[in-house]
Amino acid sequence: MNYKKYKKFQTIKLKERTWPDKEIQKAPIWCSVDLRDGNQALINPMNVDEKIKMFNLLVELGFKEIEVGFPSASQIEFEFLRTLVDNNLIPEDVKVQVLTQARPHLIERTFEALEGVKEAVVHIYNSTSILQRDVVFNMSKDEIKAIAVDGTKLVKEYTKNFNGKVYLEYSPESFTGTEVDYALEICEAVLDAWGATGEEKVIINLPSTVEMDTPNVFADQIEWMSSNFSNRDRVILSVHPHNDRGTGVATAELSLMAGADRVEGTLFGNGERTGNVDIINLAYNMFSHGIDPELKLDNINKIIDVYEKCCKIPVHIRHPYAGELVFTAFSGSHQDAINKGMKKYMERGNKYWEVPYLPIDPSDLGREYEALVRINSQSGKGGVAFVLESHYGYKMPKKMHKEFGAVIQKVTEKCGEISPKVIMDKFSEEYLAIEEPFKLVKFKVEDNDNIETEGNNTKINITVSYKGEDKTFKANGNGPIDSLKKALTNSKLVETTILDYAEHSLGEGSEAKAAAYVEVKRTDNGNATFGVGVDSNITVASIKAVFSAINRLYK
Repeated sequence: MNYKKYKKFQTIKLKERTWPDKEIQKAPIWCSVDLRDGNQALINPMNVDEKIKMFNLLVELGFKEIEVGFPSASQIEFEFLRTLVDNNLIPEDVKVQVLTQARPHLIERTFEALEGVKEAVVHIYNSTSILQRDVVFNMSKDEIKAIAVDGTKLVKEYTKNFNGKVYLEYSPESFTGTEVDYALEICEAVLDAWGATGEEKVIINLPSTVEMDTPNVFADQIEWMSSNFSNRDRVILSVHPHNDRGTGVATAELSLMAGADRVEGTLFGNGERTGNVDIINLAYNMFSHGIDPELKLDNINKIIDVYEKCCKIPVHIRHPYAGELVFTAFSGSHQDAINKGMKKYMERGNKYWEVPYLPIDPSDLGREYEALVRINSQSGKGGVAFVLESHYGYKMPKKMHKEFGAVIQKVTEKCGEISPKVIMDKFSEEYLAIEEPFKLVKFKVEDNDNIETEGNNTKINITVSYKGEDKTFKANGNGPIDSLKKALTNSKLVETTILDYAEHSLGEGSEAKAAAYVEVKRTDNGNATFGVGVDSNITVASIKAVFSAINRLYK
């Protein structure tokens, strides 16, 4: 790895920058370039039907500016634009944007494709960087500037006979590798050639065609440009970040702080090489700060579905906000914190979302709470308890979390991640379905009105099957559980004491069942465990819980 063959591109030294003290306070003008920049980066570009499906999605999401392609360079893109126009698929409030090089025959073909469009952005560009001027074009600065100015004049000429409204966008491609004073010189020449004013603005789009430095450097470039236009009011300052250094989102955010008005990007960051800036990521970042992103992003699963079908690219499971696992916790401490945070949020009725490890509420994206906690060998007792409660309603006592968590730990160490159903099945096997060595056959509980002695107000008559033989026992006690404990002591079959008891309703309404939890300790060896019982009658549920615990102790 010969690092000495690389060097930093020295582009700007901004001494009095102001953007670090700024905050993003509103959404920019969004422009989707999925159908052009994103599409040209696909192994198998979209066909017309897929393009229409993607276009309709972008409209549904609220994009008001959509770059639909390069109609002068590709027949399928020409046909797609004509399909949109001829089938009246472009809403009144949406501008379609088309890209073209500044060549006469390409501009002519572009306007043929636009015939019938009411509002369009014609986007012209030429590369301006030091490297491209040298090794690709072998042109001087004046010659490169002339390409931009001549292209602007050509577009302006074609607008004279065009029935719709045309807006100009100009991009000094490879802006990040261009001297800022020269980039400004070209952009000013384009503005003058178009006759831009405060009423007839031009979109000046500054692309990080190749991301070449840290995001703060790009922000310096944007602030310098924004501050040095001769008339900033005639400019809509746009950025088109790529992601070569993996900082496209940060680059876009800092550029908004530095004065950009508009952002071009794609859903999920699709685009050439490492991709364009991810508008989904950007918009949800704003949303998480209480800023309206001005896009309708409340059904992320639908967005993913259309995107993956049209682009044939899967959304990564760790993709910010949209990935399958981003609202999932495997770590035990994370699971416990999420569990507690969710409960507090619900109990307090908080105005603001505050749950550990979850920057936004998954339900705002159309995601389910059920996927929050997933269980594998690294999960903790809190996560297991959360899944059991959120999916099936069982609210285990705190002391029981460790016991059942250890049961699930053994399963996950063999099988890896397990589903909520497997957890419930194991819970049932361990606590609800255990009937050996003691099987409850029948019992009867009555108030004992004839016994005046305090603490003996309940009597129980119980029959138990033990080693294939039914045995009946009686006892008096202070309530059903105490009576049962005494009856079992009288049986001489077990030596136990009850340490803890809890109960709750499973569900709501008259059909709801009760769940009872009893912790029982063997007095002969000190071992203790929980038992669980479920029944529509709370007394029956409690007695079942005692037998569940005893069977676990004596199995």
